[in-house]
Amino acid sequence: MHRNELVAQIKKKKSVLCVGLDTDASKLPLHLQNDSNGILLFNKAIIDATKEYTVAYKINTAFYEAMGIKGWEIMQDTLAYIPKEIFTIADAKRGDIGNTATQYAKTFFETYPYDSVTVAPYMGADSVQPFLAFENKWAIVLGLTSNPGSQDFQMLSLADQSFLYEHVLKTVSSWGTSENTMFVIGATRADQLQNVRNILPHHFLLIPGVGAQGGDVATVCEHALTDDGGILINVSRGIIYASSQEDFASRAQDAAKMYQEEMQQFIK
Repeated sequence: MHRNELVAQIKKKKSVLCVGLDTDASKLPLHLQNDSNGILLFNKAIIDATKEYTVAYKINTAFYEAMGIKGWEIMQDTLAYIPKEIFTIADAKRGDIGNTATQYAKTFFETYPYDSVTVAPYMGADSVQPFLAFENKWAIVLGLTSNPGSQDFQMLSLADQSFLYEHVLKTVSSWGTSENTMFVIGATRADQLQNVRNILPHHFLLIPGVGAQGGDVATVCEHALTDDGGILINVSRGIIYASSQEDFASRAQDAAKMYQEEMQQFIK
């Protein structure tokens, strides 16, 4: 998907919502847990209920890969069910070099035709550049995360007193463009969001951490939103598990609508 198409969806829907389809079989509503197609039925119902309010869906591939061939088939069918005008993300966090990276890119851009895939940059340019060779496809690079372990490496101070994550953002942004490279940025600290936006004024940011992880829409929009959107705020559990009963889809719709209504206050 070209950047202009994504921006058009943001403007049309007054939304930067990304719904995470991190579907865990053990968390399905009881009436679907004994159904062999329960996960796919759940995903389709969530998509139908939320597509009016979201501009992206993020499929966390780990939840599907863990089921073997059946999981890959469910992922493929889920991807195919997402409306073509909505941006799709394979949250796979791949990170390797050379021919291996190229094969990963083919997996998520050709075999499973996602618009984007998350990648880890710590093996350097040759671990990311193969993903940038595909037209109208995006590499979403891990930039700054909010998990406790992020302190181990991302927040290390360098000789020039900058943090390692800042060096990563500046370096990786030079490998591609703002039309094929995004960055994953955790949503829990306003000062870091503002700093990232100063470093990357034009790139899209995929921002998890809103909802169950403690981040909030207002803080993210105030510090990272741009004139054309520039962000995708991911919410997973707060939407797809809004209810564990048979009304799960309608409750997911209510939650997605709530987030969209909050976002539209900031979108011009």
